[in-house]
Amino acid sequence: MTTATAPVPAGLPGTHTPGPTPHRWQFIRAGGVDQVVFRSGEDIARIAELDQKLWVALACPTRGIDFDARTLDLIDTDGDGRVRPPEVIAACRWACERLRSADVLLAGGGTLSLDDLDDTRAPGADLAKEGRRILDLLGKQDTHTLTLADIADRGEWLAAMRFNGDGVVTPATAGTDDALHATIEKAMRTHGSTPDRHEQTPGLDRARAEAFMAEAQAVRDWHAQGDAEALLPLGARTLAAAEALRAVAAKVDDFFARCRVAAYDVQAVVALNPSPEAYDALAGHTFDASVQPVAELPLAPVTPHRALPLGGASLNPAWAEAMAAFARDAVVPLLGERDTLEEAQWQVLRERLAPCDAWIAARPDNALAGLPRERIDALLATRDALLALIAEDEAAEHHNRLLTDLEKLLRLQRDLRVLLHNFVSFRAFYRREGAIFQAGTLYLDGRSCELTVQVQDTARHAALAGLAKTCLAYCDCTRQGEKMSIVAAFTAGDVDFLFAGRNGVFYDRQGRDWDATVTKLIENPTSVAQAFFAPYKKFVRLIEEQVAKRAAASEAGSQSALQTLAGRVATADQPTDAAASSTKTPAKPGPILPTASRIDVGTVAAIGVALGSISAVLVGIFGKFVDLGQWIPVALVGIVIAISGPSMLIAWLKLRQRSLGPILDASGWAINGRMKVNVRLGGMLSQTARVPPGAQRIAPDPYRQRHGLAGALAVTCVVGAVLLLAWRMDWLDPRLPPRLQHDRATATTPGA
Repeated sequence: MTTATAPVPAGLPGTHTPGPTPHRWQFIRAGGVDQVVFRSGEDIARIAELDQKLWVALACPTRGIDFDARTLDLIDTDGDGRVRPPEVIAACRWACERLRSADVLLAGGGTLSLDDLDDTRAPGADLAKEGRRILDLLGKQDTHTLTLADIADRGEWLAAMRFNGDGVVTPATAGTDDALHATIEKAMRTHGSTPDRHEQTPGLDRARAEAFMAEAQAVRDWHAQGDAEALLPLGARTLAAAEALRAVAAKVDDFFARCRVAAYDVQAVVALNPSPEAYDALAGHTFDASVQPVAELPLAPVTPHRALPLGGASLNPAWAEAMAAFARDAVVPLLGERDTLEEAQWQVLRERLAPCDAWIAARPDNALAGLPRERIDALLATRDALLALIAEDEAAEHHNRLLTDLEKLLRLQRDLRVLLHNFVSFRAFYRREGAIFQAGTLYLDGRSCELTVQVQDTARHAALAGLAKTCLAYCDCTRQGEKMSIVAAFTAGDVDFLFAGRNGVFYDRQGRDWDATVTKLIENPTSVAQAFFAPYKKFVRLIEEQVAKRAAASEAGSQSALQTLAGRVATADQPTDAAASSTKTPAKPGPILPTASRIDVGTVAAIGVALGSISAVLVGIFGKFVDLGQWIPVALVGIVIAISGPSMLIAWLKLRQRSLGPILDASGWAINGRMKVNVRLGGMLSQTARVPPGAQRIAPDPYRQRHGLAGALAVTCVVGAVLLLAWRMDWLDPRLPPRLQHDRATATTPGA
């Protein structure tokens, strides 16, 4: 049963307009879940109609699985590293819009004929033209078949071309045009650079180029404003005169202001000139006429109505150079040669150069403002060539987009079917064709485990994967300096010898071998048969551990007693301390025995009584057991069920809950179904070692275990018990002499 959750747009290539009846799907049941079967391209084209509750997975990561990462990146349109149903549906719809028939998507192979493209619609027609152009450029005029290798190689070649479509030009793009080459380098120095698509070479994009040229034009317009005669009374020399005046203007205004105050009140002269204390402070420094404290002093000694000296000893030495430039560039050209400057003359200079000073103040504040006019004109002369170069590079982007679309279509033609069989359904897994989440095969403990998944964080993965009720072994794999972690599911065989630290070999999907070491184990039953023997194995293991502990304790006691005895023997010939011997009671003569050998008679008697009691109990139990007669087999079965039943029941319940979902969920998947792993499937995923059919063992094992007397005694006891049981059940009466027959023995018994 299906439920239409989203309508399919009408008119898609390879589809028909959905009618009132929904699309008819076919399903198979695997892992306890109904899984859709993709029979034709129409199933792919109408994937949006399939109820997402029937999808096996609802999300998968783009990394850590055996699938082409580039294809997943093209499907993952939001770039979050995960693929979800809307993106899968969009990829199917996108591919169907460009193909004549969606059946091409089921063929696979990464090969596409130009005839398969729908040239009646814009997307398909554009791709067909671009495909034909690429084949012609590759010298394949006689073929109509395009392969993924053709697109990939062509894309790399285009990226390395002079114009690769990214809209970024480098100095090398300018070729032999030295002026354009210099402009690009200057623009990158002042406005930064953008990496080119090929080899990430620094280059210039349109935004930076236009900003650079706009600033150059602003500087050029500013220079053009200075062409007015009123702004340049000295012609080209006016700019230098204005700059020289601006350099000393504040200091000159300060000097004449001080002189006006001194003329107002003679008593202020002393305060307006540096005090002796100020000179004392200067004397404490390493003296230099250009230091800041000297530069802060007035230009010249202040007196009423004094003219400003333009040079000489009375001028502040810190300003001598600036004042010399001012006199040379401004005073002499406008006022003639003179040694001093009156305040009225200073105001005349300010008025004559004021328009030029305002023009200088309006100079653009950008990285190109300091360049001369000739350099600005040279940069602007290359503007059209630079923008045309960028436009030519941008024009190639149309072909790059079509190349990307062709690559995407070829990758979807090759990989989309595989993705659907590992996302919408798990056909690849249940048919043992190698699901994309299976990392490879682990060989360890005499078996091969095919259900292996790559793991990023073992502790985090184990917290959720433990809910799978599966025996999981986490392994660190290393190979030639590389390292990765996997988790392997042991779904068949016993787990008695699985423990952290065991080593094995892991083969990834590419056939490379890795050294694998178990780092963490999550124990769960692998079969009911294993659970049957588990209590007996635990009982034997406990007995072995207790015997080993008692033996170790006895050995430690014996060693301590022997050490004490050896010490006494070694010091027997040494005289004892008189003082110490006088305070001690003389020891009774007799042999010195180790502590371990001093056994009390009461202890021996107690041990004998205990053994006798145990024997009596065992004989009584055995007698009652023999008296059961024909119910002995039932009793045996009851004992076995009482011992193994709970373990088998727990194992059966866990095996019914064994699922693939938590293992994949912990790896970043979103599994929609429970995806059970039953005993039959588990036996296929973890295969134990078996001698191949038809093989022969040509010699017995010379090192096989010999049971000896204990084995013979055990066999004798078992045979004796069976014979006794057969005699009690009258099974042997027809074959025994009359005096040994059970019925006769019972009849001759007194009181029978």
